[in-house]
Amino acid sequence: MILHMLLKRILREGAITFIDHKGRARHYGGPPIHTSARTGPAPGPVTLRVTDPAFPRRFLAGPEMAIGEAYMDGTLILEEGSVYDMVATLVHNVFRHSRDSRFIRLHWAVNRALRWLHQHNPVERAQRNVAHHYNLSAEMYRLFLDTDQQYSCAYWPPGVETLEDAQLAKKRHIAAKLHLQPGLSVLDVGCGWGGLALHLAREHGVKVTGITLSTEQLRVARERAQAEGLSHLVAFRLQDYRHVTETFDRIVSVGMFEHVGVNHYVAFFRQTRRLLKEDGVFLLHTIGRAERPGGTNAWLRKYIFPGGYTPALSEMSDALERADWVMCDLEVLRVHYAETLRHWRERFEAQREQVVAHLYDARFFRMWTFYLAGCEAVFRFDRQVVFQAQLTQALDAVPITRDYITDEERRSAARHGQDRERRGPTLVSRAS
Repeated sequence: MILHMLLKRILREGAITFIDHKGRARHYGGPPIHTSARTGPAPGPVTLRVTDPAFPRRFLAGPEMAIGEAYMDGTLILEEGSVYDMVATLVHNVFRHSRDSRFIRLHWAVNRALRWLHQHNPVERAQRNVAHHYNLSAEMYRLFLDTDQQYSCAYWPPGVETLEDAQLAKKRHIAAKLHLQPGLSVLDVGCGWGGLALHLAREHGVKVTGITLSTEQLRVARERAQAEGLSHLVAFRLQDYRHVTETFDRIVSVGMFEHVGVNHYVAFFRQTRRLLKEDGVFLLHTIGRAERPGGTNAWLRKYIFPGGYTPALSEMSDALERADWVMCDLEVLRVHYAETLRHWRERFEAQREQVVAHLYDARFFRMWTFYLAGCEAVFRFDRQVVFQAQLTQALDAVPITRDYITDEERRSAARHGQDRERRGPTLVSRAS
């Protein structure tokens, strides 16, 4: 009865039919959820059946964990609609109608109060957290990422429609903000499978050092550099940013700051400042929240990104001030990650047979579809965004107007052609 009252209060738009373990069906919602062309597809009607009699109790204890685990375990069965329809309807309604409800505020307050414990991230723990997610099979990531294996928000300027082109546009956008010249040294903090480092070396003639805590990513990145004949320009290391000692002309970090831990922000920015030459540029690309500080979704923290957290701008700016950085430019990418995640989710769902039969199992597949759909929903309907912060130590380290960013992107596209990299990056198979 309490669950019924909560759902009735929360679900005011869209349509969800909830069938409990005794077969009783209740309908929730109201007018259809409308979205604009900018915010993407609206969720359709959903019918879900829950076979676990303990689900109502578990939902009251923690709705995020209860729904995610029930879907993973197969005790929450979708009889109509998709997992995206379900989570998007829930996220939209919570954001629009229930953020100030006593139930939601209580769970939010508990989660936020414990974030300092969740965010404690010394080197050893950071290595374990990275291994949990990024040491999964490289073959699995190839099933849904673009050909260059960019596992971060793509950039969707007008006219860009494919994931490959959007990821290439993202790399060019970042390179332009780094204001590169041939021969400069670049540190890539959290280099992933090496795609950005290889792009910068290949297209701009810079020398890149990429660091990661993932042994699987390190293996693939080194093989790619050798296969492309770029080992003289790009070096990859298994190393924590806290242990780097050299100085660099440029630093770039894409999709890594989310794993630093809010307790460590000031130390991170002080260390990167020590590693950057006085006239250098640091480009930080990170997921963020366009709202006050909070906590990480409990299910996501347990199953996908242990130790992960998306910062509020106030948390970033406070740490930057304390570390004595100059913020030269800040861009907020809205909806770009929702579109990126939609492409990932659709590609991943199309590979169900490969994932279940050859890589993991059905429970893992459900876990990852829930993760991708849930993240897509919060970037469409909640306050999740991406920050690109350009940081320097000197006021004149980059031109004082932003024209140079667009000009460099256009020059890069004209020099190298959109099709060259879309066809060309060398990916080394797991069996090689």
